[in-house]
Amino acid sequence: MPLAARTVGSQLLVGAHVSAAGGVQNTIANCVRIGGNAFALFLKSQRKWNNPPLSEEHLKLFQGACKTHNIEPSKTAVPHGSYLVNLAHTDADRTTQAYNCFLDDLTRCHKLGIKLYNFHPGNSASSTREEAIAHIAGNLNRAHADETTGSVITVLETMATLGNTVGGTFEDLAAIIALITDKSRVGICIDTCHVFAAGYDLRTLEAFKATVEKFDQTVGFKYLKALHVNDSKAPFASYRDLHANIGTGFLGLRAFHNLVNEPRLWGLPMVLETPIEVVTSDGKKSEDEGIYAREIKLLESLVGMDVESKEFLDLEKNLHAQGAKERERVQDQVTRKDKAVKEGKKGKGKGKKSKNNEANDEEDLSESG
Repeated sequence: MPLAARTVGSQLLVGAHVSAAGGVQNTIANCVRIGGNAFALFLKSQRKWNNPPLSEEHLKLFQGACKTHNIEPSKTAVPHGSYLVNLAHTDADRTTQAYNCFLDDLTRCHKLGIKLYNFHPGNSASSTREEAIAHIAGNLNRAHADETTGSVITVLETMATLGNTVGGTFEDLAAIIALITDKSRVGICIDTCHVFAAGYDLRTLEAFKATVEKFDQTVGFKYLKALHVNDSKAPFASYRDLHANIGTGFLGLRAFHNLVNEPRLWGLPMVLETPIEVVTSDGKKSEDEGIYAREIKLLESLVGMDVESKEFLDLEKNLHAQGAKERERVQDQVTRKDKAVKEGKKGKGKGKKSKNNEANDEEDLSESG
C-alpha cells in the first residue's frame, strides 16, 4: 500500500532513489509507494562488473508498470551509474572495463525508454587533470556515436570534493562539455549537498541566485537536466560528501525553499538521496521509506510558502533542532582534521581516528551517490 499518494497538480517532479531489487520493474511500485513522480535507480548491481543482461520479461513489466501508474520514464527517471566506473582513468585495460560497463547501462536506458543517465565524472589520479577531462569526453563521444545508446543523455553529476576528483567545480564540467561533439547528448545533475560542500552557497536567496548565475555563466543553464536534493551534515566548503535529511543539515530549510520556488527548475527530476536508515527499539538497523514520503510532501509544501510565516518558521526550527547533534559531531571532525593539517600531522593518533570515522560515514551514504 502507498505510504503517501502523489500530489495532484504539484509544480515539482520529485521523488527518491528507490530499490530495483528483484528487477527494474519494481522501481515503479517503489516510487508510487512514497508518493513520488520522479525516481532514480541502479540498472544493475553498482558494485559488480559482471551482471546478467536486462531480461525481456523485466523490460515488459517495467513498461507495463509505467503505463499503469502514468509514469513517463523519459521525463522522470534518472538512473545512477556504477560506483566502479571511472571514465577518467587512462590505463587501457581499466578504460575498456569502465567503458563497457558504462555503455551497457546506456543501452539498458535506451531499451527502457529512459532518456537521462547520471554518473560521477571520475578521478584523475592516473593522469593530469586536462588529460582526465579529455579522456572522459572521449569516452562520452564514443558512447554517443554507438547506435545502441539511442538518444540517451549522459548527465555529469557535480561532486563534493576537489583534488583528483573531476566535477568539484563548474569549470570542470564546462571543460568536459566543451569537448563533446554532440552537445544534445550531455547534461548536468546538481547535487545540493555536493555543491554546498564544494563551496557553492544556496542558503540565502541572494546566495542561491548567485550560484545559479555562476552555473549559467560557466556551464549554461540549458545543460541542467536533474537535481539530487540532499542537505549536508558537513559545513560549507568542507569538501565532504555527507548527506543529511532536508532541513536538518548545514544547508537548512531555506536552501530548499529557494530551490523549489525557482520556476526554471520545475519539470526537472528532483531526486532525494537522504538517509532513511533508522535504529529500531531492539537496536537493529532498518530502512524507513516513510522518510522519503514525508520529505517529498515537505518539498511540495514549500512551493509558495512565505518564509516569514509561522508555518515555515516552525518547520525550520524543528528540523534544525533535529539535526543539531549530528551537525555538532561532524563540525568537530572537520575542525580537528583542519587543525591536524595545519599542524602538519599525518593522520596519526586522534587525527587517524577522525579520518576513520569520516570514512565510515561516507561508506554509509555511498549508495545514495
